[in-house]
Amino acid sequence: MAGDTLFGVHGAALEVRSQRMGLLASNIANASTPGFKAKDVDFQSTLAAVENGGDADSAFAKAVQFRVPTQPSMDGNTVELSQEQTAFAENAVQYQTTLSFLSGRISEMTRALKGE
Repeated sequence: MAGDTLFGVHGAALEVRSQRMGLLASNIANASTPGFKAKDVDFQSTLAAVENGGDADSAFAKAVQFRVPTQPSMDGNTVELSQEQTAFAENAVQYQTTLSFLSGRISEMTRALKGE
């Protein structure tokens, strides 16, 4: 269970955010590919699946869903670049926040082990 580890849920959150960043980057990279269908995951439900003992990779794979575009393009591509860029930026900030928390936690443990 993710909550029982030294870093609590944050290690699993970092892994899920990393995988989501790759998915969003793929959407952005394929913004002009005809017929490409944008995908995303619900972070909270994916993280909950990992916390309940699931493997992060399989939980993520099961959670991937196609986005429903607000304004579909004529070529069948469902990527809305501004939406993808916003989601990517938000996910990057949340990833960095989680990483900063973990870094601080590691620093605390290092100081404790050194007796500082």
